Amino acid sequence: MVKKIERGQTITFRVPSETPDYLLKQLQQLKDIERRNFSSKIAHFVLKGVHETVVRERETVTVPLPKPLTREQKSWLKHEHSEAMIGSILYQLLTDPKRVTSIMTTLNKDIEEADQYLEKEEEPPMAFHESAASEFRMDDLDIGELDVHNNEENTEEEAEEEDPLGDFFSSMNK
Repeated sequence: MVKKIERGQTITFRVPSETPDYLLKQLQQLKDIERRNFSSKIAHFVLKGVHETVVRERETVTVPLPKPLTREQKSWLKHEHSEAMIGSILYQLLTDPKRVTSIMTTLNKDIEEADQYLEKEEEPPMAFHESAASEFRMDDLDIGELDVHNNEENTEEEAEEEDPLGDFFSSMNK
């Protein structure tokens, strides 16, 4: 069974015999400068090289974002599932732009409609129209139908509903 490489594990390697002299001099200089941190510095170079190789072999795209990300959004992006989902969406956009554009248009329309609905709910109730006010009589009022209780419960529920997404990014990271 092959031992798995883990963080903090010591790895030894040989400098290849075909290494040019100028690189050997650079390594010696680095060793003289870094002394006890030489291994850490070499590990940094190795990991950087491995990372660059992976990036070169893998298709990557750099996309500028319209606004800076929050710390929670950056954390969410680092999650492997989020990365896979965004990669899949971008790939679909590149392979079938018309289809993805129509889907995004539909989603944006739905979001706008939901925002408009929420804005309407937040508006204060309209006062009685004059005609309704003239028809209204206090004698017709049934006190039993009024809901004057549970004001505290309603306030708590309203406070919880202020953030309809909850902590979306934090929940995605779990």
